[in-house]
Amino acid sequence: MRSFVYNALPGRVVFGAGTLAQLPAELERLGAKRTLLLSTPGQAESARRLAASLGARAAGVYDKAAMHVPLAVAEDARRVARELGADCCVAVGGGSTTGLAKAIALTSGLPIVAVPTTYSGSEMTTVYGLTEGGLKRTARDARVLPKTVIYDSELTLGLPPAVSAASGMNAIAHCVEALYARDGNPITSLMAEEGIRALASALPILVSETQNLEARSEALYGAWLAGVALGSTGVALHHKLCHTLGGSFNLPHAQTHAIVLPHAARYNRDAAPEAMARVARALGAQDAPGGLYDLELRLGLRMKLSEIGMRETDLERAAQIALESPYPNPRPVEYAGVLELLHAAYEGRRPEA
Repeated sequence: MRSFVYNALPGRVVFGAGTLAQLPAELERLGAKRTLLLSTPGQAESARRLAASLGARAAGVYDKAAMHVPLAVAEDARRVARELGADCCVAVGGGSTTGLAKAIALTSGLPIVAVPTTYSGSEMTTVYGLTEGGLKRTARDARVLPKTVIYDSELTLGLPPAVSAASGMNAIAHCVEALYARDGNPITSLMAEEGIRALASALPILVSETQNLEARSEALYGAWLAGVALGSTGVALHHKLCHTLGGSFNLPHAQTHAIVLPHAARYNRDAAPEAMARVARALGAQDAPGGLYDLELRLGLRMKLSEIGMRETDLERAAQIALESPYPNPRPVEYAGVLELLHAAYEGRRPEA
C-alpha cells in the first residue's frame, strides 16, 4: 500500500428523520443566542417558520441566497449579519444557502449550523466559492466548515424528482473525483465508493416514489459520504468545468454537474483505471462513464448542455477558461480534449465504451 496523508475534518453530524427538532439544543450547545437564518427566496417560508420556532434565539432571516454565491449577495448578507449582531448562522437549503453561510463565516468567524435539504454535500467541506465579474473562484478555509450538520431526511420529501436526481448526481460527482484525486487515500476511497452505491440505489426509487423516506434517508447518507470525500481531497477537471460553466455562463449548478460527469469520467477513464473500476462496481455497470450516463437516463435527467442554456458558440471560450488555471487531474488537461468533452456534453452523446 502506498503512503498517504488523511486529514479528518472536525464537525458534528446529527442524522435521522425528525432531527430538525434538535436544532435548539444544538444552538444551545454552541452558545448561540442571536441566530441569523439563511435561505433562498424559494425556501423563505420554511426559514421563517423555523425562526418563529426558535423564538428570541432567532435574530432574523436573510432569504436572498443565490447560485454560485454572487459577491454582491455575500457582502449584503455580511452587512445584515453585522447589523443584527448575529452570533451564528443557520443555513436551511442546498449548496447555494450553505455557500452564503460560508461567505459570512469567512469574514466574521461566525459558526454555521447547516440544515441541508438537497444532496449537495457542501456542508461537509471547507470549500467555498464566490462569483464576481463572470468568474467563480473557489478556495478552502477551515473557518467556513459548519460546526454542526443536521441531516433530517423528512426535509427532502418536498424536493421535486428532477431536483433530487440532479442534486444526487452532483453528489456522485464528488465521489468520482475523490476516487482519482491526487491527494486521495484508502479511507476517502471507501467513503466515495459507498457514497456512489448508496446514491445510485436510492435515486431511482425516490424519483418514482417521492415520499419513500427510506430512499430519502439512503440518498442523504450517500450525500454525507460524498461531502466528506469532497472535503478530504482535492477536485479535478470535472469540478473545474462545472465551476466555469456555472460561474461564467450562469448554468444551473446541479444539472451542469450531472450532464458533464459521464464525459469527464470518459476523459479520465484510461488515466485512472482503478478509480473507474470502483465507480463501475458501485454502479453495478461494466463501464464507469457509460454507467453514469445510463443512470442519468434512468432518472429522466436532461443530458445536453444545449438544454440548460449553453450556447455552442461559447464552448471554445469555456474550454479556454478551464485551461487558465486547471486543477490537478489524472490525464493532462489539454485544449483539444477538453473542447471535445464539452462538445460531447453539449450534444448529450453517450460516452464510448
